[in-house]
Amino acid sequence: MRAPFVVAIDGPSGSGKSTVAKAVARALGFACLDTGAAYRALAWVVLDRRIDLDDEDAIVLAADRGFGFGTDPDEESVWALTAEGKRTDITAAIRDSRVTAVVSAVAGVPDVRRRLNAFFRETIRKNAKSGIVVEGRDITTVVAPDAAVRILLTASEETRTIRRSAEIVDQSDHETREQLRSRDRADSRVANFMNAHDGVITIDSTDLDLGQTVAAVIETVTTETARIAHGN
Repeated sequence: MRAPFVVAIDGPSGSGKSTVAKAVARALGFACLDTGAAYRALAWVVLDRRIDLDDEDAIVLAADRGFGFGTDPDEESVWALTAEGKRTDITAAIRDSRVTAVVSAVAGVPDVRRRLNAFFRETIRKNAKSGIVVEGRDITTVVAPDAAVRILLTASEETRTIRRSAEIVDQSDHETREQLRSRDRADSRVANFMNAHDGVITIDSTDLDLGQTVAAVIETVTTETARIAHGN
């Protein structure tokens, strides 16, 4: 695999982006950037500090300083500073339903997206030489439009609900489905994550298990690498 090399994976909530990205990064020996985890971490900070969701200035300030995460696909690590200034591990906590319920509102703040996107690009730049897989909303179009390989990972609503329900154990399937629909509506106002743009390859994982989806992504990376190497 030539370097620098960036693999960008976009797609709707519950399509399996995070799990697939980590598995692909692990297989390729790349770093992995889960941008959704960053927005979830910020949402956790907003809740912990009892920041009003209408107070965009306070949310932006929290985005500047208050959380961080690693890029090792073998060891997911997300931390945040509590309201008391104590650093705490929130790797599991960011998957709570209460965080999921507010993450779209937090991510919808324009200055938050601009600041985090700049941070994502810097993280990509630092890791591109050895290779990095980056996933999340509008990654293929806004954050890393020049990535060597850009993939839109999709799945049916039913499949996405089942997958997300397996992650969030403190709510019903009905609540999860409604939350996904609400998230899709909210996110569609700030990112186009359902339609592949020019140069973006679509992989529908509705009828694929994790191993098959990972294999499909790796095959796409291999094919695109060969195409780029031959100047096509």
